[in-house]
Amino acid sequence: MLINLFQTVRSAGVPCTLRELLDLLGALEKQLAYSNIDDFYYLSRAILVKDEKHYDKFDKAFDIYFKGIEKLEDIFQALIPEDWLRKAFEKELDPEELKKNSISWWSRKIIRRV
Repeated sequence: MLINLFQTVRSAGVPCTLRELLDLLGALEKQLAYSNIDDFYYLSRAILVKDEKHYDKFDKAFDIYFKGIEKLEDIFQALIPEDWLRKAFEKELDPEELKKNSISWWSRKIIRRV
């Protein structure tokens, strides 16, 4: 996922290197930004942008890449197709449990655990 963000930022004209991408991955492993898009924005901007003259370019690239995504649940919905989730839940849950709640309800419950 981050390689695509990295490529989007670079294609917007922000001169960042693979070293910065690896630093961003390391920061995420240490959970310096977790499940909050604003925290991730500021962390990734601090690591990927080395000169403030590129902030506008970064902002455009970030907006393009994360358009319409405001919380962790939105990211999962964008990355995981609902029919895949439905099939996975059908394998794991009893038919009666599935009838009680929708697939989106189950996916929100799982995301809260993450």
